[in-house]
Amino acid sequence: MSQERGTGPTRGGGHATHPGQTVVGGFAAAIALGAGLLSLPMATESGTRADLVDALFTATSAVCVTGLVTVNTGTYWSAFGEAVILMLIQAGGLGIMTLATVVTVLVAGRLGLRGRQVVQTETKTLTARDLRRVIRSIVLFSLAAEAVAAVVLAIRLAVGYGEPAGRAAYLGVFHAVSAFNNAGFGLHSDSLMGYVSDPWVSLTVATAVILGGLGFPVVFELARSWRRPGRWSVTTRITLWLTLALLAIGTVIFTIVERSNPETLGPLDGPGKLLAGFFHSAMTRTAGFNSIDIGAMRPESLLASDVLMFIGGGSAGTAGGIKVTTLGLLGMVVWSEMLGERQVRVGWRSVPEGNQRQALAIAVLSVVTVAVATFVLLGLTVHSLDRVLFEAISAFATVGLSTGITPDLPQAAHLLLAGVMFLGRVGPLTLASALALRDRTRRFELPGERMIVG
Repeated sequence: MSQERGTGPTRGGGHATHPGQTVVGGFAAAIALGAGLLSLPMATESGTRADLVDALFTATSAVCVTGLVTVNTGTYWSAFGEAVILMLIQAGGLGIMTLATVVTVLVAGRLGLRGRQVVQTETKTLTARDLRRVIRSIVLFSLAAEAVAAVVLAIRLAVGYGEPAGRAAYLGVFHAVSAFNNAGFGLHSDSLMGYVSDPWVSLTVATAVILGGLGFPVVFELARSWRRPGRWSVTTRITLWLTLALLAIGTVIFTIVERSNPETLGPLDGPGKLLAGFFHSAMTRTAGFNSIDIGAMRPESLLASDVLMFIGGGSAGTAGGIKVTTLGLLGMVVWSEMLGERQVRVGWRSVPEGNQRQALAIAVLSVVTVAVATFVLLGLTVHSLDRVLFEAISAFATVGLSTGITPDLPQAAHLLLAGVMFLGRVGPLTLASALALRDRTRRFELPGERMIVG
């Protein structure tokens, strides 16, 4: 008789909670709290209660560090509402479970095995050892990066644009936190279009976005051994080189395709075109700011943006998408299959089959999610396929870029996009594991049969 082994019940007669369930529950609780706070009259400039769907959508977008909005952030929400959004962005960027564990460590002075499992699920660290040090480093690095970006932006806005010191500091902090956490929330109605030719603003925001999107494990490894690339892990190698390659490819595509478009890069000079092209390429890594009119971009640029948004940034960072590591691993699987290799190798190391299956599952589930969301949105709106697909990918990859149709969508579409943002943030596999009661291991193997493929 075959048997299956699972985690089993606890001694108290109940079932152990899967860490993925706690992660999903933590994000859901933060969204609910944020929606409740944004529904208060004091959260809006008018002093009236925000529509519940608008509050829920904004809270979901902030916690999931996306940046899609149904109302103008800078004019609709009050200072209190903007502060709530900023806190939700910070919480979502660091991870609800990471913050909760930091509080546990500070209050209780100890971290149990259960807490280690939860944080390992959220931060996607490869080992559960030394999580206190890892979490402390994550928080300190995040705050330091945000502080540096905030100072640069505040000084530039005060000196170059005549903003009062207090207003410049506020704008600097808000946009720095939003940028590092790849959220894309801005306080200007045109995002950052007013700074399209300003390298101080554009490059500062882009640098914060790239740092946040690389992923904490990669950043820490580069900081430790940047002079010894031969010692870099497979994850760091794939993340770094693919990130640089995708940034360069995006910059070339957007600069060439949009160079003569009078509504985007056309009015800019040569350096301005290159800066704007690079900025948009960086923002498609799931940041959500825009310095040109996305709705006026040519179809070729929208398609290229779709691809870059879907890929996203690095693992265990603030970026979304399927991640560059997933793309890189799938590419190596295809390459190894073409060469007839039994093992998938990256440099002098092989990649376990479990990793390969995980990458394939993430890619397939992500494609299915985007396809279903696009199909439903097409039935709810009158907009063209290219624009609807752009919004669906932007939501799932937690990017926040928009062709401008999001505020005009019906409430049913807003709720759908909120669900897609949530799924894109917690991850298809994390959500699936949260729904599973037990992990099962079969004690037998079935006879194999080779299928005809292709």
